[in-house]
Amino acid sequence: MLNKNGKQNSWKQELIAGFIGYFTTVYIVAVNSQILSDAGLPLETGMVATIAASALGCLLIALYANAPMVLIPGMGINALFAYSIVEGAGFTYEQGLAVVVVASLVFLITAFTSLGAWLSRALPVSLIHAITVGIGFFLALLGLEKGGIVVKGEQSLIALGELSSPVVLTSVATLFIAIFLFAKNVPGNFLITLAVGTGIAYFAGILGEPQPSLNFREQQWVFAPDFSVATEFGFWMGVFPLALVLIFENMGLIHSQLDMVGNKTDTKFHKSYQATAFSSFTSGFLGTSPTVSSAESAAVIAAGGKTWRASLTMAILFIATLFLIPWISIVPSTAISPILIIVGSLMVQEIKHIPFDDLSEALPAFLMIAMIPFTYSIPDGLAFGFIAYLLVKIAMGKQKELTVPIILIASAFLIELLLRALSL
Repeated sequence: MLNKNGKQNSWKQELIAGFIGYFTTVYIVAVNSQILSDAGLPLETGMVATIAASALGCLLIALYANAPMVLIPGMGINALFAYSIVEGAGFTYEQGLAVVVVASLVFLITAFTSLGAWLSRALPVSLIHAITVGIGFFLALLGLEKGGIVVKGEQSLIALGELSSPVVLTSVATLFIAIFLFAKNVPGNFLITLAVGTGIAYFAGILGEPQPSLNFREQQWVFAPDFSVATEFGFWMGVFPLALVLIFENMGLIHSQLDMVGNKTDTKFHKSYQATAFSSFTSGFLGTSPTVSSAESAAVIAAGGKTWRASLTMAILFIATLFLIPWISIVPSTAISPILIIVGSLMVQEIKHIPFDDLSEALPAFLMIAMIPFTYSIPDGLAFGFIAYLLVKIAMGKQKELTVPIILIASAFLIELLLRALSL
């Protein structure tokens, strides 16, 4: 692979890019495992699952697609899995993993057929971006809540947390440091945030003790997803939104990342998309929410990563992270909450692509964006958005803009809400 100067990329350059990509994304081990723990998975097991899925994802993208991308459990997608699919639907963790496997299988089918291109033309851009924006607000709310910055109010649904609390003070201090580091574009800013936030928590006296070293023999490495609920309507109402997010988020990310590499051929895109889909599919058996082509891949590419060597470097480094689990386990929620808030703010920027001058597009998109955080449920937010899109287009005489997928998805969400209203 030639660089911009027409010379072959060196191993040194690719290794440096791989190290930068790893230090930019290794925060996911602490953040994702905490989110998975909210769904019932032991923290240590969640770390192992996150590391295994990330290492395998980077290995797949390296060896199959020869692309310098980093695949890690997706932020936003992990919240959808933990808080909507498992907690919201009342599924067990293993049943939630079954949703991951089926949704990823749909993703996999779109990667190896023309279904993905058909869906990208059939679904409105406004709703696709609204999904990302709504999940961004949801992540920000989760971050504020985890840090104790917002709490349940006595006179309102939510209120500002007690500012004299050591937890809140630690969260706020860490948040301002995280914002400064991110605004200054400091390399590895999220990793530094975790380290500094953990230090502040230590001096505030709210830091726990490190866990014992990982017992590799007793650790669970492979999970058996439970498909016993696959006949329930609620199961498929979990598959729907997860599959949609996986398909369209990865489609956009991979396109933009290959543009940066300067090698966006159809073959390169399809191989990268297919590797990402297969990595997502394996996540359900490794015990975590699906992996995606992370936005932080841009840091790898900007550092000179062009080929499989950068991704392979990241895979090896993620495997080595297994030995750091005892220390990662002490990272408090006060150090993690700022990352959720900042990632949420980045996702909200997608709002600029929604045509607010067209009421038939803006109203359903706004309803979806508002309902995702306010209902504390991503599927419920999607339901209101898709149903509203159908109704507004009909009301404004724009039925011709409705596609078959839109009608089917909106109808499915409407039936699910009606069944829930009738307690069936």
